[in-house]
Amino acid sequence: MIGDVTSSALHTALNGLAQRQRVTADNIANLQTPGFLAGRVDFESGLRGALSDGRTSAASTATVRRSLEPTRMDGNNVNLDAETVIATETGLRYQLALGALGGKYDVMRTALRTA
Repeated sequence: MIGDVTSSALHTALNGLAQRQRVTADNIANLQTPGFLAGRVDFESGLRGALSDGRTSAASTATVRRSLEPTRMDGNNVNLDAETVIATETGLRYQLALGALGGKYDVMRTALRTA
């Protein structure tokens, strides 16, 4: 049960979401840096592919790409409103995944106590 598909997927999701939070924080920190292009993290497509192929390992890693959104006159394309929404959504998804993983461990703890 510790190494099951669900636990592996949740761990991969938590790692990807943590990476997204770091990249979003970096984007916000560079809001006024000329020529800075916002980073975007994608781990969902790799995780989806790994799960559909039946792989249970955390083989899918997050990829960070630079945003191709239009830039301002200084060459920077960080949008504070968009970054704030991404940070909020990522935080909520992280809490959800953490709660799901905690629920799995609660089930395991209960099973061990009654055994």
